[in-house]
Amino acid sequence: MRKLLVLALVGLAAQLVDGSLGMAYGLTSSTLLLLVGVAPAAASASVHLAEIGTTLAAGAAHWRFGNVDWRVVRRIALPGAIGAFAGATLLSSISTEAAAPWMAGILFVLGGYLLVRFSRPLRTDRRGGRLRSRFLGPLGLVAGFVDATGGGGWGPVATPALLVSGRMEPRKVIGSVDTSEFVVASAASIGFLIGLGSEGFVLPIVLALLAGGLIAAPVAAWLVRIVPAQLLGAAVGGVIVLTNARSLIRAAGLDGPAPATVYVLLGLGWLTAIVLAVRVLRRTRRAGTAAAQPTDEDATAPQPAGVATSARQPADVDAAAPQPLAGVER
Repeated sequence: MRKLLVLALVGLAAQLVDGSLGMAYGLTSSTLLLLVGVAPAAASASVHLAEIGTTLAAGAAHWRFGNVDWRVVRRIALPGAIGAFAGATLLSSISTEAAAPWMAGILFVLGGYLLVRFSRPLRTDRRGGRLRSRFLGPLGLVAGFVDATGGGGWGPVATPALLVSGRMEPRKVIGSVDTSEFVVASAASIGFLIGLGSEGFVLPIVLALLAGGLIAAPVAAWLVRIVPAQLLGAAVGGVIVLTNARSLIRAAGLDGPAPATVYVLLGLGWLTAIVLAVRVLRRTRRAGTAAAQPTDEDATAPQPAGVATSARQPADVDAAAPQPLAGVER
Protein backbone atom coordinates (compact mmCIF):
# COMPACT_ATOMS: atom_id res chain seq x y z
CA MET A 1 0.00 0.00 0.00
CA ARG A 2 2.85 2.36 0.81
CA LYS A 3 4.45 1.71 -2.59
CA LEU A 4 1.18 2.44 -4.39
CA LEU A 5 0.90 5.71 -2.50
CA VAL A 6 4.44 6.61 -3.58
CA LEU A 7 3.57 5.80 -7.19
CA ALA A 8 0.42 7.91 -6.98
CA LEU A 9 2.58 10.78 -5.75
CA VAL A 10 4.89 10.13 -8.73
CA GLY A 11 1.93 10.49 -11.09
CA LEU A 12 0.80 13.60 -9.25
CA ALA A 13 4.24 15.23 -9.48
CA ALA A 14 4.58 14.31 -13.15
CA GLN A 15 1.18 15.79 -14.00
CA LEU A 16 2.00 18.97 -12.08
CA VAL A 17 5.13 19.37 -14.19
CA ASP A 18 3.38 18.49 -17.44
CA GLY A 19 0.42 20.76 -16.74
CA SER A 20 2.74 23.66 -16.00
CA LEU A 21 5.24 23.18 -18.84
CA GLY A 22 3.17 21.36 -21.46
CA MET A 23 5.77 18.55 -21.43
CA ALA A 24 7.82 16.14 -19.28
CA TYR A 25 5.08 13.84 -17.90
CA GLY A 26 6.87 10.79 -19.29
CA LEU A 27 10.31 12.11 -18.36
CA THR A 28 9.37 12.75 -14.75
CA SER A 29 7.35 9.54 -14.32
CA SER A 30 9.98 7.28 -15.89
CA THR A 31 12.81 8.89 -13.96
CA LEU A 32 11.04 8.42 -10.63
CA LEU A 33 9.94 4.87 -11.49
CA LEU A 34 13.53 3.92 -12.33
CA LEU A 35 14.58 5.46 -9.04
CA VAL A 36 12.24 3.19 -7.06
CA GLY A 37 13.52 0.11 -8.90
CA VAL A 38 11.02 -0.55 -11.71
CA ALA A 39 12.53 -2.25 -14.80
CA PRO A 40 13.05 0.11 -17.79
CA ALA A 41 10.66 -1.64 -20.20
CA ALA A 42 7.97 -2.04 -17.52
CA ALA A 43 8.38 1.61 -16.51
CA SER A 44 7.98 2.90 -20.07
CA ALA A 45 5.09 0.51 -20.80
CA SER A 46 3.22 1.48 -17.63
CA VAL A 47 3.79 5.20 -18.18
CA HIS A 48 2.47 5.04 -21.75
CA LEU A 49 -0.59 3.03 -20.75
CA ALA A 50 -1.37 5.62 -18.07
CA GLU A 51 -0.77 8.39 -20.61
CA ILE A 52 -3.64 7.08 -22.74
CA GLY A 53 -6.02 8.34 -20.07
CA THR A 54 -4.18 11.54 -19.18
CA THR A 55 -3.60 12.61 -22.80
CA LEU A 56 -7.21 11.87 -23.72
CA ALA A 57 -8.39 14.19 -20.95
CA ALA A 58 -5.81 16.82 -21.85
CA GLY A 59 -6.65 16.66 -25.56
CA ALA A 60 -10.37 17.05 -24.88
CA ALA A 61 -9.71 20.10 -22.72
CA HIS A 62 -7.44 21.68 -25.35
CA TRP A 63 -10.03 21.02 -28.07
CA ARG A 64 -12.72 22.65 -25.96
CA PHE A 65 -10.65 25.81 -25.50
CA GLY A 66 -9.63 25.99 -29.17
CA ASN A 67 -5.97 25.16 -28.63
CA VAL A 68 -5.70 22.42 -31.28
CA ASP A 69 -4.51 22.77 -34.88
CA TRP A 70 -5.98 19.60 -36.38
CA ARG A 71 -3.88 19.89 -39.53
CA VAL A 72 -0.71 19.67 -37.45
CA VAL A 73 -2.17 16.85 -35.35
CA ARG A 74 -2.95 14.76 -38.45
CA ARG A 75 0.53 15.23 -39.89
CA ILE A 76 2.51 14.59 -36.73
CA ALA A 77 0.45 11.93 -34.94
CA LEU A 78 0.76 9.10 -37.49
CA PRO A 79 4.58 9.33 -37.89
CA GLY A 80 4.79 9.67 -34.12
CA ALA A 81 2.77 6.49 -33.69
CA ILE A 82 5.06 4.62 -36.09
CA GLY A 83 8.16 5.82 -34.24
CA ALA A 84 6.65 4.98 -30.86
CA PHE A 85 5.67 1.47 -31.97
CA ALA A 86 9.19 0.85 -33.31
CA GLY A 87 10.78 2.23 -30.13
CA ALA A 88 8.56 0.10 -27.88
CA THR A 89 9.39 -3.01 -29.89
CA LEU A 90 13.12 -2.26 -29.65
CA LEU A 91 13.05 -1.59 -25.91
CA SER A 92 11.05 -4.76 -25.32
CA SER A 93 13.73 -6.85 -27.02
CA ILE A 94 16.62 -5.46 -24.95
CA SER A 95 17.57 -7.02 -21.64
CA THR A 96 17.01 -5.03 -18.46
CA GLU A 97 20.76 -4.68 -17.89
CA ALA A 98 21.29 -3.22 -21.36
CA ALA A 99 18.13 -1.10 -21.35
CA ALA A 100 18.80 0.67 -18.05
CA PRO A 101 21.82 2.77 -19.19
CA TRP A 102 20.21 3.37 -22.60
CA MET A 103 17.06 4.75 -21.04
CA ALA A 104 19.00 6.71 -18.42
CA GLY A 105 21.16 8.23 -21.17
CA ILE A 106 18.13 9.43 -23.14
CA LEU A 107 16.52 10.88 -20.02
CA PHE A 108 19.81 12.53 -19.03
CA VAL A 109 20.13 14.24 -22.42
CA LEU A 110 16.51 15.41 -22.40
CA GLY A 111 16.89 16.70 -18.84
CA GLY A 112 19.97 18.63 -19.92
CA TYR A 113 18.00 20.02 -22.82
CA LEU A 114 15.35 21.31 -20.41
CA LEU A 115 18.10 23.01 -18.39
CA VAL A 116 19.46 24.79 -21.45
CA ARG A 117 16.09 25.67 -22.92
CA PHE A 118 14.61 27.25 -19.79
CA SER A 119 17.76 29.10 -18.82
CA ARG A 120 17.38 31.27 -21.94
CA PRO A 121 14.57 33.57 -23.06
CA LEU A 122 11.63 31.70 -24.56
CA ARG A 123 10.76 32.63 -28.12
CA THR A 124 7.55 34.64 -28.50
CA ASP A 125 7.73 36.08 -32.03
CA ARG A 126 5.90 34.43 -34.91
CA ARG A 127 6.59 34.10 -38.62
CA GLY A 128 4.08 33.67 -41.40
CA GLY A 129 3.44 30.52 -43.38
CA ARG A 130 2.31 27.00 -42.58
CA LEU A 131 4.27 24.03 -41.32
CA ARG A 132 4.93 21.50 -44.06
CA SER A 133 4.54 17.74 -43.91
CA ARG A 134 8.20 17.20 -44.77
CA PHE A 135 9.02 18.90 -41.45
CA LEU A 136 6.20 17.47 -39.32
CA GLY A 137 6.61 13.87 -40.51
CA PRO A 138 10.29 13.35 -39.55
CA LEU A 139 9.75 15.33 -36.35
CA GLY A 140 6.91 13.04 -35.28
CA LEU A 141 8.89 9.92 -36.20
CA VAL A 142 11.93 10.93 -34.14
CA ALA A 143 9.90 12.24 -31.20
CA GLY A 144 7.80 9.06 -31.07
CA PHE A 145 10.85 6.80 -31.14
CA VAL A 146 12.62 8.77 -28.40
CA ASP A 147 9.42 8.83 -26.36
CA ALA A 148 9.03 5.03 -26.33
CA THR A 149 12.68 4.10 -25.85
CA GLY A 150 13.33 6.73 -23.19
CA GLY A 151 10.05 6.44 -21.31
CA GLY A 152 9.26 10.00 -22.32
CA GLY A 153 10.32 12.66 -24.79
CA TRP A 154 7.37 13.38 -27.06
CA GLY A 155 6.79 16.82 -25.55
CA PRO A 156 10.44 17.85 -25.02
CA VAL A 157 11.28 16.94 -28.63
CA ALA A 158 8.13 18.04 -30.50
CA THR A 159 7.09 21.13 -28.53
CA PRO A 160 10.38 23.12 -28.79
CA ALA A 161 10.73 22.27 -32.48
CA LEU A 162 7.27 23.67 -33.22
CA LEU A 163 7.88 26.74 -31.05
CA VAL A 164 11.20 27.50 -32.75
CA SER A 165 9.51 27.35 -36.15
CA GLY A 166 7.62 30.51 -35.17
CA ARG A 167 4.57 29.54 -37.22
CA MET A 168 2.17 28.57 -34.42
CA GLU A 169 0.85 30.22 -31.31
CA PRO A 170 2.38 28.71 -28.15
CA ARG A 171 -1.02 27.61 -26.85
CA LYS A 172 -1.76 25.78 -30.10
CA VAL A 173 1.67 24.16 -30.06
CA ILE A 174 1.04 22.72 -26.60
CA GLY A 175 -2.55 21.78 -27.41
CA SER A 176 -1.65 20.05 -30.68
CA VAL A 177 1.29 18.16 -29.16
CA ASP A 178 -0.78 17.02 -26.17
CA THR A 179 -3.66 15.91 -28.39
CA SER A 180 -1.46 13.95 -30.80
CA GLU A 181 0.26 12.28 -27.84
CA PHE A 182 -2.86 10.19 -27.28
CA VAL A 183 -2.18 8.42 -30.59
CA VAL A 184 1.52 8.08 -29.78
CA ALA A 185 0.87 6.64 -26.31
CA SER A 186 -1.65 4.17 -27.75
CA ALA A 187 0.80 2.97 -30.42
CA ALA A 188 3.58 2.60 -27.85
CA SER A 189 1.28 0.60 -25.58
CA ILE A 190 0.42 -1.74 -28.45
CA GLY A 191 4.13 -2.20 -29.18
CA PHE A 192 4.85 -3.04 -25.54
CA LEU A 193 1.88 -5.41 -25.46
CA ILE A 194 3.26 -7.32 -28.45
CA GLY A 195 6.84 -7.28 -27.18
CA LEU A 196 6.27 -7.93 -23.49
CA GLY A 197 2.79 -9.42 -23.30
CA SER A 198 0.17 -8.34 -20.79
CA GLU A 199 2.56 -9.10 -17.92
CA GLY A 200 4.78 -6.25 -19.12
CA PHE A 201 2.25 -3.75 -17.81
CA VAL A 202 2.28 -3.43 -14.05
CA LEU A 203 -1.40 -2.63 -13.54
CA PRO A 204 -1.05 -1.21 -10.00
CA ILE A 205 1.58 1.20 -11.32
CA VAL A 206 -0.68 2.23 -14.19
CA LEU A 207 -3.67 2.84 -11.91
CA ALA A 208 -1.57 4.72 -9.36
CA LEU A 209 -0.01 6.97 -12.02
CA LEU A 210 -3.41 7.60 -13.58
CA ALA A 211 -5.02 8.43 -10.22
CA GLY A 212 -2.24 10.81 -9.29
CA GLY A 213 -2.39 12.47 -12.70
CA LEU A 214 -6.15 13.00 -12.59
CA ILE A 215 -5.91 14.50 -9.11
CA ALA A 216 -3.09 16.83 -10.15
CA ALA A 217 -4.72 18.07 -13.36
CA PRO A 218 -6.80 20.88 -11.78
CA VAL A 219 -3.96 21.72 -9.39
CA ALA A 220 -1.59 22.09 -12.35
CA ALA A 221 -3.99 24.58 -13.94
CA TRP A 222 -3.66 26.68 -10.78
CA LEU A 223 0.08 26.10 -10.42
CA VAL A 224 0.85 27.36 -13.92
CA ARG A 225 -0.42 30.80 -12.83
CA ILE A 226 1.73 30.84 -9.69
CA VAL A 227 5.07 29.22 -10.61
CA PRO A 228 6.75 30.64 -13.75
CA ALA A 229 7.44 28.02 -16.42
CA GLN A 230 10.95 29.44 -16.84
CA LEU A 231 11.91 28.58 -13.26
CA LEU A 232 10.00 25.30 -13.05
CA GLY A 233 11.56 24.00 -16.27
CA ALA A 234 15.09 24.63 -15.04
CA ALA A 235 14.33 23.03 -11.67
CA VAL A 236 12.80 19.89 -13.18
CA GLY A 237 15.60 19.57 -15.73
CA GLY A 238 18.16 19.48 -12.92
CA VAL A 239 16.26 16.78 -11.03
CA ILE A 240 16.10 14.60 -14.14
CA VAL A 241 19.81 15.10 -14.90
CA LEU A 242 21.04 14.30 -11.39
CA THR A 243 18.74 11.31 -10.96
CA ASN A 244 19.74 9.64 -14.22
CA ALA A 245 23.40 10.50 -13.73
CA ARG A 246 23.36 7.97 -10.92
CA SER A 247 22.46 5.15 -13.30
CA LEU A 248 25.03 6.28 -15.87
CA ILE A 249 27.78 6.43 -13.23
CA ARG A 250 26.94 2.90 -12.14
CA ALA A 251 26.92 1.65 -15.71
CA ALA A 252 30.31 3.27 -16.37
CA GLY A 253 31.79 1.67 -13.25
CA LEU A 254 33.20 4.91 -11.88
CA ASP A 255 34.57 4.77 -8.35
CA GLY A 256 36.75 6.79 -6.02
CA PRO A 257 36.41 10.58 -6.22
CA ALA A 258 35.03 10.53 -9.79
CA PRO A 259 31.29 10.16 -8.88
CA ALA A 260 31.50 12.98 -6.33
CA THR A 261 33.24 15.20 -8.89
CA VAL A 262 30.55 14.47 -11.48
CA TYR A 263 27.77 15.27 -9.02
CA VAL A 264 29.45 18.54 -8.00
CA LEU A 265 29.84 19.65 -11.62
CA LEU A 266 26.26 18.73 -12.46
CA GLY A 267 25.05 20.51 -9.33
CA LEU A 268 26.95 23.65 -10.31
CA GLY A 269 25.47 23.46 -13.79
CA TRP A 270 21.98 23.10 -12.30
CA LEU A 271 22.52 26.09 -10.01
CA THR A 272 23.82 28.14 -12.93
CA ALA A 273 20.75 27.28 -15.01
CA ILE A 274 18.40 28.32 -12.20
CA VAL A 275 20.25 31.62 -11.72
CA LEU A 276 20.07 32.33 -15.46
CA ALA A 277 16.37 31.41 -15.49
CA VAL A 278 15.71 33.85 -12.63
CA ARG A 279 17.61 36.59 -14.44
CA VAL A 280 15.67 36.00 -17.66
CA LEU A 281 12.41 36.00 -15.72
CA ARG A 282 13.22 39.30 -13.99
CA ARG A 283 14.35 40.90 -17.24
CA THR A 284 11.16 39.79 -18.98
CA ARG A 285 8.99 41.14 -16.18
CA ARG A 286 10.83 44.48 -16.17
CA ALA A 287 10.40 44.76 -19.92
CA GLY A 288 6.69 44.01 -19.59
CA THR A 289 6.26 46.58 -16.82
CA ALA A 290 8.14 49.23 -18.80
CA ALA A 291 6.00 48.58 -21.86
CA ALA A 292 2.80 48.90 -19.86
CA GLN A 293 3.71 52.23 -18.25
CA PRO A 294 3.88 55.55 -20.16
CA THR A 295 7.31 57.14 -20.39
CA ASP A 296 8.20 60.65 -19.20
CA GLU A 297 8.49 61.77 -22.81
CA ASP A 298 4.91 60.68 -23.45
CA ALA A 299 3.70 62.64 -20.43
CA THR A 300 5.55 65.87 -21.36
CA ALA A 301 5.14 65.71 -25.12
CA PRO A 302 3.41 68.81 -26.60
CA GLN A 303 -0.17 68.24 -27.66
CA PRO A 304 -1.34 69.15 -31.17
CA ALA A 305 -3.20 72.40 -31.60
CA GLY A 306 -6.90 72.09 -30.98
CA VAL A 307 -6.61 68.79 -29.07
CA ALA A 308 -7.57 68.89 -25.41
CA THR A 309 -5.27 67.15 -22.98
CA SER A 310 -8.13 66.28 -20.62
CA ALA A 311 -11.89 66.38 -20.45
CA ARG A 312 -11.91 69.55 -18.33
CA GLN A 313 -9.33 72.33 -18.62
CA PRO A 314 -8.22 74.20 -15.48
CA ALA A 315 -9.79 77.61 -14.95
CA ASP A 316 -6.49 79.50 -15.03
CA VAL A 317 -5.72 78.04 -18.45
CA ASP A 318 -9.06 79.28 -19.78
CA ALA A 319 -8.45 82.72 -18.34
CA ALA A 320 -5.01 82.99 -19.81
CA ALA A 321 -6.01 81.80 -23.25
CA PRO A 322 -6.07 84.54 -25.98
CA GLN A 323 -9.56 85.75 -26.91
CA PRO A 324 -10.75 85.40 -30.51
CA LEU A 325 -11.02 88.42 -32.81
CA ALA A 326 -14.27 90.34 -32.87
CA GLY A 327 -16.84 89.02 -35.28
CA VAL A 328 -15.34 85.53 -35.42
CA GLU A 329 -17.42 82.69 -33.98
CA ARG A 330 -15.82 80.66 -31.33
